Parts: sequence; structure tokens; C-alpha cells
Amino acid sequence: MLFWSAILFCLGIAAFLDSLFNYGEIFRKINSVLFLLISLAILVRTTTKMKDARIEKYQQEVQELEQKVNELSRQKERSLY
Repeated sequence: MLFWSAILFCLGIAAFLDSLFNYGEIFRKINSVLFLLISLAILVRTTTKMKDARIEKYQQEVQELEQKVNELSRQKERSLY
């Protein structure tokens, strides 16, 4: 997804430069700007989703480690009695 979003963003830059250098009409400039903004939004959304997934993974690992610590502390208490 990130790869295709980056390609879409590069194509938007190419379309914008084409409209600038070929003295395109206002519609073509607006169209390419919207194309750039949409592709940039896809890039931002993808990166935030990747970050959220990483944080979720860390939270799950912390919960698992807390469970192990609780189990070990219970075993230690049992062995003391």
C-alpha cells in the first residue's frame, strides 16, 4: 500500500509539473493539486496505521510480560509458604 501511494504521489508531481510547463488551463492545475493532496492523504493515513499497529503490538507484548511477572510472583509466594 505504501509503495503504491508513493507512486501515486510521484505521478501527481509529474502531472502538476506538466500543467505548469505546458501552460495548462486552471482546471488541469486544480486537478493535479487535488491529485497530489489525495495521494498525500493516503501516504499519511498509511504511515499512521503502521505506527498504530506497532504501538498495538508493543501493548500486547507488555500485557504478556505483565502476566508472566504475575505468574512468577505467585509461584514465588507459593514456594515461600
